[in-house]
Amino acid sequence: MYIRLKGMKFYAFHGVLPQENLVGANFYVDLKLKTDFTKAAETDELEGTVSYADIHTAVKEEMSIPSKLLEHVCQRIARRLFHDFPTIETIDIRLSKENPPMGACAESIGVEVHYVHSK
Repeated sequence: MYIRLKGMKFYAFHGVLPQENLVGANFYVDLKLKTDFTKAAETDELEGTVSYADIHTAVKEEMSIPSKLLEHVCQRIARRLFHDFPTIETIDIRLSKENPPMGACAESIGVEVHYVHSK
């Protein structure tokens, strides 16, 4: 069972170059969260699943903290989600930066990471 949040868009200030920390850019986050939501499926109640709204809020808060590397941002997001939502078993994160300033024509550049909760 998976919960997915795709194409979350955030304006943030991640990057190695000083101008990236001043100007900022659009970033996109896709999440795939493995969790057991059998109870919620049976009862039609929010208890027994993970709230999409709460996930979005947690990711938004982590995205607002500037970092040099996207890899670091992903790790912070994963740690936060595992901490705040202990029923999450695995997390797949795709984080990309729109139009990065690297002298190349690219729609976006990013990273993709798979995390397993070590309970």
